[in-house]
Amino acid sequence: MTEFIVRLKQRKLVQWALAYVAFAFAVIQVLDVVAQRFGWPDQIEKLLILALAIGFVVVLVLAWYHGERGAQRISGTEIVILALLLAIGGGLLWGYERSLPSTSSPNTAQRNPGATAITLAAPISAKSIAVLPFVNMSGDTKNEYFSDGMSEEILNALAQINDLKVAGRTSSFYYKGRNEDLRTIGKALGVANILEGSVRKQGNEVRITAQLVRVADDTHLWSHAYDGDLSDVFKLQENIARAITEQLNVVLSGSQQARLVNAGTTNPAAYNLYLHATDAFNRRDYALMGEAVGWLQQAIAFDPHFARAHSLLAMIHVLGQRRYGASLSEVEPNARAALALDPRDVEAQVALGLLARVQRRFNDSRAALDRALALAPNDASVQLYAGQNLIDTGYTRDGIAHLDRALAIDPLLPNALYWRGRQYLYAGDTDSAEKLFKKADELGLSFAVFGRGAVARARGDFAQARALTLPLFISTAESVDCPKNPVVNVPVYLNGALGGDAAARARAVVVLDACLADKPAIVPAIVPGGLIYLGQPARALAVAAQGPTSDDGGLWMGLWGTDGQAARRLPQFAQFARKVGFAALWDKYGAPDLCKRNAAGNYVCE
Repeated sequence: MTEFIVRLKQRKLVQWALAYVAFAFAVIQVLDVVAQRFGWPDQIEKLLILALAIGFVVVLVLAWYHGERGAQRISGTEIVILALLLAIGGGLLWGYERSLPSTSSPNTAQRNPGATAITLAAPISAKSIAVLPFVNMSGDTKNEYFSDGMSEEILNALAQINDLKVAGRTSSFYYKGRNEDLRTIGKALGVANILEGSVRKQGNEVRITAQLVRVADDTHLWSHAYDGDLSDVFKLQENIARAITEQLNVVLSGSQQARLVNAGTTNPAAYNLYLHATDAFNRRDYALMGEAVGWLQQAIAFDPHFARAHSLLAMIHVLGQRRYGASLSEVEPNARAALALDPRDVEAQVALGLLARVQRRFNDSRAALDRALALAPNDASVQLYAGQNLIDTGYTRDGIAHLDRALAIDPLLPNALYWRGRQYLYAGDTDSAEKLFKKADELGLSFAVFGRGAVARARGDFAQARALTLPLFISTAESVDCPKNPVVNVPVYLNGALGGDAAARARAVVVLDACLADKPAIVPAIVPGGLIYLGQPARALAVAAQGPTSDDGGLWMGLWGTDGQAARRLPQFAQFARKVGFAALWDKYGAPDLCKRNAAGNYVCE
């Protein structure tokens, strides 16, 4: 035994083993950096790790047979120093890379989209603010829309200033009626200052009181009360917004130097109706959408040049529900009317983009949303819509970047949380996905339970997945009349689609077949989406290719997720992509993340 230990020392076997382990560690860390940056598939990393493990044995064998000659070429001390340098260098590089924002490649976005959110905590700029909803002091809850509208108009005006970071509306309004400490709010929203206030409206008389608070030390930087009547509200908003910019030493540019608040009308009656409609739209109170359409039409009658009334009307028609008066045929005329009056109307561009997306005119949709982004890069909703559109058309990596930007501006934007959660789920990060789905659910997003159900399904808890999604599936089926008798048929579908055996899946397919047999004017998205779940991807593509479904957005998102892989790999997917309009977009902007264009000009996807 003593002789064996002597030989180990002579051959420096321990030193060589330590050096090799340090070398392997450094290589793995460098590989992780390079793989993230260039989007290498997981298999390359796994193969190299296996090779390094085999190499460890080879090095030990060579070191043993190298014998005492090794002592003449390199000392044990030198080997230990080399090992330490390699280990420290690799560790530093790995740690440095982890501190950087990810610029992952397309493959990385699918493998681990969560990497795009890994950044160092940014310092809070002194030129940052959240505008909390002003308190309604009118003694009449029916005036709530007016106090909310006043604060929202000021928020919108400040959000247009490039020199100022403004927390998004959804996140700021989340704190309405909550007695949260301002420091807590500031930290949650990443802002250094908070504007709060109150509005008292009695008949035509208006009093707005506002105060600016520095979060760090709860110092009141400025406060003022403004009095006027309904015809003065635009001037009052302008005075408040301008006072904020002066207190925070914000640099104004261009037309902002003359005017910050642009209400779009000088007619108090038209503006009051617009605020009513805005309140209903922001709350997505679909039962009120029919009335909101009437309010906006009346506002336009009061002021035919009210561009914002036209653009909001277009948004209600594109995002509303038909049973409550929404009509796609009304979207473009109102959006075009708004742009004719104000070529910089962002909402009108978004409405055109969303309409084109619904109609599968993907080039037009991208162009319109790109124009909206250029006009309002700091608008969380615009970032969300652009991200959704990119993900739906296969550009997952870029879409995730826009979702992350939306959440940086408006951390509590429910739909952005849901879509981001979906991308985490497709990457296999169920814990991160679950957190975002739960937060979206807490914020009142009705379909967030679909995400929670998907997490349960990914974990193999099919009973929980069915329990979570059954009520909303029934409600959805009732709204699109498919399947008939949803209380009976939806459970049959879910039993097959979520963990069912062959017999259960067959019964689920019968339910979907019954939907198609009724020849609906618009195919419910549950049919092609369900066929993918039930292992019939070819039929799913054939059904989806017939025309827009009741929810193309959700259908396309799933198509580019893990469940859609079987459909993407079918030979007929290239023809499908050409028919629905994907290929025309890819021809212009390049192949999406998971596809390549072959010599024949067709797209082969994985």
